Amino acid sequence: MLRISNIKLPLGAGDETALAQALKKLRADKSAVTSWRVSKKSVDARDKGDVHFVVSVDVALKNEDGLLKSLKPGTAQKVDAPTGLHISPAPCSGPRPVVVGFGPGGLFAALALARAGRKPIVLERGERVDRRKQTTDRFALLGDLDPESNIQFGEGGAGAFSDGKLTTGIKDRRCGAVLKELYDHGAPAEILYQARPHIGTDRLPKVVAAIREEILSLGGEVRFSTRLTGLRIRAGQVEAVEYTDEKGVGEIAADAVIVAIGHSAADTQQMLFQAGANMVQKPFSVGARIEHPQALINQSQYGRFAAHPALGAAEYHLSPRLPDGRGAYTFCMCPGGIVAPAASRVGGVCVNGMSPFARDGQNANAALLVDVRPEDFGDDHPLAGYALQRVWEERAFRAGGGGYFAPVQLCGDVLANRETKELGAVQPTYRPGVTPADLRAVLPAFAYQGIQAAIRAFDRQLKGFALPDAVLTAVESRSSCPVRMLRDSRYESNIAGLYPCGEGAGYAGGIMSAAVDGVRVAEAVLGER
Repeated sequence: MLRISNIKLPLGAGDETALAQALKKLRADKSAVTSWRVSKKSVDARDKGDVHFVVSVDVALKNEDGLLKSLKPGTAQKVDAPTGLHISPAPCSGPRPVVVGFGPGGLFAALALARAGRKPIVLERGERVDRRKQTTDRFALLGDLDPESNIQFGEGGAGAFSDGKLTTGIKDRRCGAVLKELYDHGAPAEILYQARPHIGTDRLPKVVAAIREEILSLGGEVRFSTRLTGLRIRAGQVEAVEYTDEKGVGEIAADAVIVAIGHSAADTQQMLFQAGANMVQKPFSVGARIEHPQALINQSQYGRFAAHPALGAAEYHLSPRLPDGRGAYTFCMCPGGIVAPAASRVGGVCVNGMSPFARDGQNANAALLVDVRPEDFGDDHPLAGYALQRVWEERAFRAGGGGYFAPVQLCGDVLANRETKELGAVQPTYRPGVTPADLRAVLPAFAYQGIQAAIRAFDRQLKGFALPDAVLTAVESRSSCPVRMLRDSRYESNIAGLYPCGEGAGYAGGIMSAAVDGVRVAEAVLGER
């Protein structure tokens, strides 16, 4: 196929117009086309008087090589059609590999192993519960892969599969394969070409379910309500994993264990540290979710084109450097979404964000975060960052008044250093509810001051960001893992057979990077690296 990039497409034009422009650049007739697709589509809103799409088109034609030679260099480039994961069969007569965790890292590691014929055993601590039986002290962030129930998580948290944002900054050939697998398992076709692909909270569970079913069909197992509690190690090599489930304590022989536990499994990290796995502190971030009317964001980003049906809900991504040298940035921006509960321990409040595929809610929200450095930890223990998270989340619980209500402060009050007494025009989306408060009682001083500076800076970049009635909901403390499990070039820990993977190991920062890391680690287990 030939890829023709940087095609300007008016908002009202269809994909056929993009094809026509591509063929014009190629000096080719449509009769020569055997197949084609839009491979990338993004919005160019730098000029508010001329908002348009920028598109790349992949075209398969007769006599491609001859045509490419006749073109001016840079007009087109040869590319391959998108494909999913291709894993060589690697059956083994020894113990089956164990995958711990079923977020994006564990999911794709298990899929790769299953395709190789290794029949992985997945341990997932989440339990299936009827939605009507959910309690307020444990919150489900991930649908349980069918319409009638949810997975509910304990200390480990729900991982990243809660919203389906597929944006990533990594450059890896496996990214395209991960997108293709998600599409092949039910994700919308748009994820294959959107510059900022997104599946949506409402559609993602069925996609995960379809991948799980393939793993099961290939002989794999997924054991829910099963918690990793120990490793049996001999001469520096893993021999077995110990676990607890609803029936009690058990053991599985395994010489390859992929640990894809997510960024919130502090208890499992503690067990692995005590077992001898090498770990180091890692910087992370803390802050709050900020909510604006989605209409305000649309207007600021798209000007007079804000209501154009081809555009949908606008996004933003902002990151100035603060006066004290710390970084501040918006993260996991959710157009037309909600602020969601992400508590995973009793007596703590933590928030996240979600958007359905349609992104049609009244509010936009994003995490507004400030860097937390190892020197802020106050302790050189590798797991000290988890202790900080616990402190802030317990403060948020107290400031919210109990009942897992979240403390909120209006943007205008944050800038004026005053407690919020009542809400304004922006209605918070967080459930079970919110309590007007002063976030200085929740956040460390450097983070609160950083948020103040960031709001002022962001308002210069995105008009209206400092809207006095915008709502900040605290605390967002789980954007990334505060620890890194060290691994070598073969992706192994210092404990042979133990493979740290994904966000909980400190090697990923979102769904795509975690999924790609899962594939890489599976390849290492299979001897393909």
